Amino acid sequence: MAKIRLAEPADAPAIAAIYRPSVETTAITFENVPPGAPEIERRIELTLRVAPWLVCVRDGGVAGYAYASLHNERAAYAWSTNVSAYVHGDLQRRGVGRGLYTSLLALLRLQGYYAAHAGITLPNDSSVGLHEEMGFQKIGVYRAVGFKLGAWHDVGWWQLALRERAGVPAPVVGLRQLECSDAWRTALTSGQPLVRF
Repeated sequence: MAKIRLAEPADAPAIAAIYRPSVETTAITFENVPPGAPEIERRIELTLRVAPWLVCVRDGGVAGYAYASLHNERAAYAWSTNVSAYVHGDLQRRGVGRGLYTSLLALLRLQGYYAAHAGITLPNDSSVGLHEEMGFQKIGVYRAVGFKLGAWHDVGWWQLALRERAGVPAPVVGLRQLECSDAWRTALTSGQPLVRF
């Protein structure tokens, strides 16, 4: 049975291994050098200060991960996030991405975020399909914005409203304030039934 939980420092080597092929052989990410476990551990720590970084675990191993980050550092963007998910190459098409996103988006709503965004290097039918199945809508394309593997690449942007925008938004709630609540546990595990192992 799959378990979805917050990422821990010990997950960094497995996360780095899942991410490495996307860096080395595709334009899915615009990084050129695969980050090692220490850098992934640093990124997890920074992310968890403001938003969830989740892993889906099967038999003690990491099957995939998803995380959110601030859309932009400037104050008026405080209620908007960017999201991303990666799944182990041998475990795709088993609901891991959908399960992770279901939990991630539920947690972001609980924190008080208003919108989630995803930048997708085009073409990428599987990522577009996942995001649109989750309710994201395409809002635009940056044309030929990145050069990698000998070619220029477009990046499409998708957006999901997490709540209705009305009135003055309350401050986003930190993870540590929510972690012990029943609502947190329900949101965190909400994606687990969607994973098929």
